[in-house]
Amino acid sequence: MRVPLPTYGSILAVMWFPLDTYAASEERFIPDCAGRVEIAHAHVLRVDPNGAMILPDGRALLLEGIRLPDTGPLADQTVTALRSLTGASTVTFTTASPKDDRYGRIRVQGFGRQWLQAALLEQGLARVSISPDRDECAPDLYEAEYRARTQRLGIWALASYRVRTPEEMKDTVGSFQLVEGRVTSVGQADGRQFIDFGNRRIFSAVIAPQDRRAFRDFDFEGLSQRRIRLRGIVQDYRGRPEIALSNPYQIEVLD
Repeated sequence: MRVPLPTYGSILAVMWFPLDTYAASEERFIPDCAGRVEIAHAHVLRVDPNGAMILPDGRALLLEGIRLPDTGPLADQTVTALRSLTGASTVTFTTASPKDDRYGRIRVQGFGRQWLQAALLEQGLARVSISPDRDECAPDLYEAEYRARTQRLGIWALASYRVRTPEEMKDTVGSFQLVEGRVTSVGQADGRQFIDFGNRRIFSAVIAPQDRRAFRDFDFEGLSQRRIRLRGIVQDYRGRPEIALSNPYQIEVLD
């Protein structure tokens, strides 16, 4: 059964190689999972309010695998923290395929004196958000988020960012949410795979036909009666909230 789990306490020592290979002094280590080095020892000219990092040559970079707060004081605090992290030293950026987003920005993992993604997650200034087409370092990002969530740091101290139950999902359409609950049933209809919660299917996760390929080794039947955590954008389907899943790493099995 291919069910991705956050590897709390994962042994990174065997996964990481020293960035001294690239003659670095400040950027210490890059995990194997992070992809190939795309830009070494870069100076970040500025960080835009949306979290995009702009290099002196005009290239724009986005941190892959995390979602920053959209609005409010913590959004400003997050950008300030990212400016501090990138301004303290040069930063080496890695990437994987596909490299660019639709606007030509490079999707990266960033490594200065700290791993940028992990540093923001551990301060409660970001949530893990796994893309349909990229999942590098997902277990390690989940571990960093878990540490902040259990300590109620940053966004995790705010009710609006809490992990919700299926019963609380009704009025969340259009927002990015984390939801935990026990699976009541799994099934298929019209080519779509459903993971249902509640006796009346009060909330569902769905895999569209075009996304089934990413789940080809996944044992959906094994999820029945298991407690799981899902994350993604909530959408409305015939009056019922659901989250569309396109990557197995959007599912965390909790028991």
